[in-house]
Amino acid sequence: MSDNLPAEMTAIEITEFGAPEVLVPGTRPLPQPAAGEVLIQVAAAGINRPDVLQRQGGYAPPPGASDIPGLEVAGSVVALGEGVTEVALGEQVTALVAGGGYAEYCTAPAPQCLPVPAGLSLAEAAAIPETFFTVWTNVFDRGGLVEGESFLVHGGSSGIGTTAIQLASAFGARVFATAGSAEKCQACVDLGAERAINYRDEDFVEVVKAATDGKGVDLILDMVGGDYIARDVAALAPDGRLVFIAFLGGPKVELNFMPVMLKRLTITGSTLRPRPIAFKGAIAARLKERVWPLLESGRLRPVMHQTFPLEQAAAAHALMESSAHIGKIVLTVGAGA
Repeated sequence: MSDNLPAEMTAIEITEFGAPEVLVPGTRPLPQPAAGEVLIQVAAAGINRPDVLQRQGGYAPPPGASDIPGLEVAGSVVALGEGVTEVALGEQVTALVAGGGYAEYCTAPAPQCLPVPAGLSLAEAAAIPETFFTVWTNVFDRGGLVEGESFLVHGGSSGIGTTAIQLASAFGARVFATAGSAEKCQACVDLGAERAINYRDEDFVEVVKAATDGKGVDLILDMVGGDYIARDVAALAPDGRLVFIAFLGGPKVELNFMPVMLKRLTITGSTLRPRPIAFKGAIAARLKERVWPLLESGRLRPVMHQTFPLEQAAAAHALMESSAHIGKIVLTVGAGA
């Protein structure tokens, strides 16, 4: 470790499980990069729903991960662990991490680091990893979306939703999205959705059936669950796929599986945080090859709603829980973002 690095850093701690106010700045020892890891001086850290669940006591970090919240960061590499060759000292990177992002410094596995796309700020770069990794592995790898198919994403104005709309549209799919206000629906259309459905006064099953001549959509990405599950099944086309990444409306439901069999549907889902480094590194490689050129050309861009200083993490969480945002909320550290 360099002598120029401090022995301690400011980090946001979860003092107890509860409301946003339990997020409080504290002092922690500087983390040390293990073999295969880098130490990043954090300029910005993205906020995600799993951080809220962790703060509430519903989503414990995987074994060995930091108890500091934060799953994505961007900044400068200031130290290398043993055996790291793919990332250079001083390089500006954005990284997916299993925890520790809400801090001045954070370690990250080298395979999960990607160069900051040309033309993007560090705050924008910090808004990329969690949503882009999640959407790529669930929509394209697991969900198998291909050009010409139809795709419905729930929560279209969220970080995941805005990313999914842009990626699916960029790769040639017909995109539909649900959202909860006229403003949010318009944002979805502006990002590439053919039709945005206000779930407060429209039935997404009826809308997508009408738009697809009664066939239904080929793929649905669902973070809601609950009473959406049976409606998802109804909205899917024959041989359609339903992919779950969260259950904000609850994971338990009574479901008639006969349509699943008759339409030959596939129901699947995944979580990303506990997956092995090699798995996440493989996603990173695909993103660098397929998606980074689109980010650098301006065809795609993370949708930013608001940034907060690191010390105001509680206010940032309160905004996320209000669901008043469109796109990503990001914490900035110092003046580097």
